Amino acid sequence: MVKKSITHTTRRGFVAGVSALVASPAIAQYTPGDPLRPAPEDEPAVRRNISGFRALDWQPYFSNTKNGAILVDTVSRALHYWSDDQSVYKLYPSSVPLTEELTRRGRTSVIRKVEGPSWSPTPSMKKRNPEWPDYIPPGPDNPLGTHALYLSWKYYRIHGTHDTRKIGRRSSNGCIGLFNNDIAELFSMARVGTQVLLI
Repeated sequence: MVKKSITHTTRRGFVAGVSALVASPAIAQYTPGDPLRPAPEDEPAVRRNISGFRALDWQPYFSNTKNGAILVDTVSRALHYWSDDQSVYKLYPSSVPLTEELTRRGRTSVIRKVEGPSWSPTPSMKKRNPEWPDYIPPGPDNPLGTHALYLSWKYYRIHGTHDTRKIGRRSSNGCIGLFNNDIAELFSMARVGTQVLLI
């Protein structure tokens, strides 16, 4: 008589298998050979300060909220928005520039809003990455995602991203990135003339 082997799935084995499946979509987003979607680099270990991602009051940063106000905190990697009449307050996780050299701080404002933005690398980006294309039309490969708020600083934007791995990380060449659903919501509330402060 031949005995059939019966495999029993243990709880620990099941949890390990599910964990592997849950983690796999992040790996699947990496496209080998694609210069615009390179493999994410490991960030140095940092102590996560959950309390750093918290609601803030507008008064320490703005004298008023005329036309609305956006505060980008590059340390906690969060974007805060207050409406003109302060009836609306929103807090979004964001991506921030890769290095201090690429990080600009200070006051600016929204000068243009574009749904379905196209993208071209800046001259300095092209110099650092000559293999990058000169132009990418709107769509799923566009680094600016679905919406963009153009700032008075040349080449600086608050925009969406199709690469969700970037949010909460140092990952941009100077711009501030949001999840596409978050930038769509912010886009609907912010207007030309909205005050912006990066700290």
